[in-house]
Amino acid sequence: MSEALIPETPEEAEAEPIKQRKNGLYPGISDELAENMKSGWADTELHGLEPIAQAAHTAARRAALSARFPGERLVIPAGNLKTRSNDTEYAFRASTEYAYLTGDLTQDGVLVLEPAGDGHEATIYLLPRSDRENGEFWLDGQGELWVGRRHSLTEAEQLLGIPAKDVRELPAALTEATGPVRNVRGHDAGIEAALTDKVTAERDEELRVFLSEARLVKDDFEIAELQKACDATARGFEDVVKVLDKAEATSERYIEGTFFLRARVDGNDIGYGSICAAGPHATTLHWVRNDGPVRPGELLLLDAGVETTELYTADVTRTLPINGTFSPLQRKIYDAVYEAQEAGIAAVKPGAAFRDFHDAAQRVLTEKLVEWGLLGDLTVEKVLELGLQRRWTLHGTGHMLGMDVHDCAVARTESYVNGILEPGVCLTVEPGLYFQADDLTVPEEYRGIGVRIEDDILVTEDGNRNLSSALPRRADEVEAWMAGLKG
Repeated sequence: MSEALIPETPEEAEAEPIKQRKNGLYPGISDELAENMKSGWADTELHGLEPIAQAAHTAARRAALSARFPGERLVIPAGNLKTRSNDTEYAFRASTEYAYLTGDLTQDGVLVLEPAGDGHEATIYLLPRSDRENGEFWLDGQGELWVGRRHSLTEAEQLLGIPAKDVRELPAALTEATGPVRNVRGHDAGIEAALTDKVTAERDEELRVFLSEARLVKDDFEIAELQKACDATARGFEDVVKVLDKAEATSERYIEGTFFLRARVDGNDIGYGSICAAGPHATTLHWVRNDGPVRPGELLLLDAGVETTELYTADVTRTLPINGTFSPLQRKIYDAVYEAQEAGIAAVKPGAAFRDFHDAAQRVLTEKLVEWGLLGDLTVEKVLELGLQRRWTLHGTGHMLGMDVHDCAVARTESYVNGILEPGVCLTVEPGLYFQADDLTVPEEYRGIGVRIEDDILVTEDGNRNLSSALPRRADEVEAWMAGLKG
């Protein structure tokens, strides 16, 4: 892989040769080879391209953004490649804000909304096709022959419905720009350097918060993508159940790899690090090491989600008996969590407070803990008042879901956890009970058991819809489902 960087401007691209790798096997390039590589290539420009499926939706999202910040230049970067080690990079994932507003998923892109009249003119700045004159296309590590063909700017305009320009021109243009500017920070250091004397942290955060809140209510395209993610995730869970015997012979890694294969085949990637927690690891909320044993007689807590090619992710959890059958104690704890989830899901409806589903689920779990004698002679009300149930319930009962697994995370509190549900909101409902292996306050047989059940719930006009309902939840249904898959 070449270590060379793409020249910063179109002029530099023509003037500067591509630097060679320090320890490459070829000492240099002859003039004859350089000239030979410039010619003899077919024209591969694509013509008559149709707009991407969400082009009308991204246009509407940009219009809402324009209306919120009249007269201000708005800069939303996709982000750059991040180094994994030496000269290798992590797989690129465009920033959520950029992808939401453009539908483009390529590295180094920047969306700019320039004030114009009563609104804005949008321009997307992208890397053009890799250069044939200076050898970039075959010598640079990000050139076409190394990592694949990029769309031309003309092709990008047709696909995205946004005028496109060369992103290498943008830093200079932003440096010279006047008037109020806002930028989504944390994705492109070069853009931030060009804007360093034109922006403030407070104003930039207002832009980020607005874009986070804009995603609270999903449009039709987004809902379809979330359903697609949930359907693929259900197939991934089925894949795992079918190979549990191989996981028993190896480790939790087999489960992780099995689900990852489904995510890459049916989508873009996993939406977050898969939690493949067997036995006592199920009591660790974000167990992503996935290097422990998988033993019959114990439970497997699998929390995983497929991310679609348009970057919408599912977030689903099932707790499964590894040998296919719950023990009486496992079933008792599982049924308590199931009952709590049922109460939580029932509380998800338009006009309800966001917190209602959490409160409903926590009350059921607290009732069970009191009934089991784990809280002495305290009443349910007193336990809830003091939050003592949290020793075993630990986390909130759900969160917003969308392009980020914890979507809309920087929305204002009054719009999110203190907000009111409305149709188009998608959230998770995921109560759990976790009895740590070293918890001396519970009977010994409880220790090391962790149960969570999580589904992705869409608020509808008349209630809710469980997008992940393809996966069974009731204990007897789970056992029958597993038996059917294992043959």
